[in-house]
Amino acid sequence: MAFVRSYVVPEGFPDSVTPSYVPYMTWRALKHFFGGAMGVFTTRTLLSSVGVSQSKVTPGAIAINWILKDGAGRVGKMLFARQGKKFDNDLKQLRFSSDLLLEIGAGIELATAAFPQFFLPMACVANVVKNVAAVTSTSTRTPIYKAYARGENIGDVTAKGESVGNIADLLGTGLSIFITKRNPSLVTSFALLSCGYLLSSYHEVRSVVLNTLNRARFTVAVDSFIKTGYVPSLKEGNSQETIFIHPWRHEPVSIGSRFGEAFQEPVSFVATRPLFEDERYMVTYNPTKDKVYALLKDHAKPDDILKAAFHAHVLLHFINVSHERKRMSSNRSDHYGNPHPRNMDFLAHIAESCKIVSSSYGTFRKKAKEQGWIMSESLLNPGKARLCVTRPQ
Repeated sequence: MAFVRSYVVPEGFPDSVTPSYVPYMTWRALKHFFGGAMGVFTTRTLLSSVGVSQSKVTPGAIAINWILKDGAGRVGKMLFARQGKKFDNDLKQLRFSSDLLLEIGAGIELATAAFPQFFLPMACVANVVKNVAAVTSTSTRTPIYKAYARGENIGDVTAKGESVGNIADLLGTGLSIFITKRNPSLVTSFALLSCGYLLSSYHEVRSVVLNTLNRARFTVAVDSFIKTGYVPSLKEGNSQETIFIHPWRHEPVSIGSRFGEAFQEPVSFVATRPLFEDERYMVTYNPTKDKVYALLKDHAKPDDILKAAFHAHVLLHFINVSHERKRMSSNRSDHYGNPHPRNMDFLAHIAESCKIVSSSYGTFRKKAKEQGWIMSESLLNPGKARLCVTRPQ
């Protein structure tokens, strides 16, 4: 047992890691087991499609096709690396998305069996997708291991985590080799293995407990504080975080927005501006886009950005409550007015939110710190636009 432990758990375990380390590694091992099993089916299909089993295809042609396929994957990996900062801001969401991409790539590889004449374009697309997934997985790995390390043992935690993944991968590969000898249904086997892989991946990411507040966890913390006056613990906040975010999802809050996006008309800005004379930001609501905008002034500091984000969520809460009341009120419909009210109509909500923020933001920061949360404006990924107010000469 001591020999096995030296390969699968960090030195000093369990005191050298956080309590959530075991659930994470359990699901990670299960995911790699299904991944290893799936790799046998995809590799076998690719080799058959490229013509390894056909004597009429020359080895040189096979090698060129295979090299082109791998080359396309490397280009995709290089191009996706420019995402950079997103790997730090939304690493859970990107980690799960990378596993979805991996499954899509594996599915395309298996489809080459039905269309061997299109092996090269299909294999290239599949390899680009899988390499993009690999970049995402690699880039998000270190921050996750860092969250589990207690003390200066991140290298040990990383090494043992990768060892567990490799062991599970080998076990899955061995089992899959044994199964393929019985010639099972390719579609059925892939469907079952994919379901197991994605389910394990979802629980793997869900079990990660981070102490930083990105946009998703910041939203959870602020919403809980507004409704109950309580900031959730690290475990509670992480468990309520949305893992899968589809690309077309509507984001109700925008931080660091441009002036033209936030204000429909200059009169709205003129009416809102006096409320934020003493702040290095402005918050408003655009009803046509159904979104709250936080505009940052040119001298805004990190704490101002955090406060602007907090204020934006407070305003969003007031607007949502107002909309709910209107929906619940029967016989209230505006048949003659503009169906999209002007920003001026929400001036009362903005003024009310200013009062709440001035009295509660400090309390929120204090309670968040007591729960162990680390707040950083960079993780909120604010836009680069800044509001420069010039006074007439």
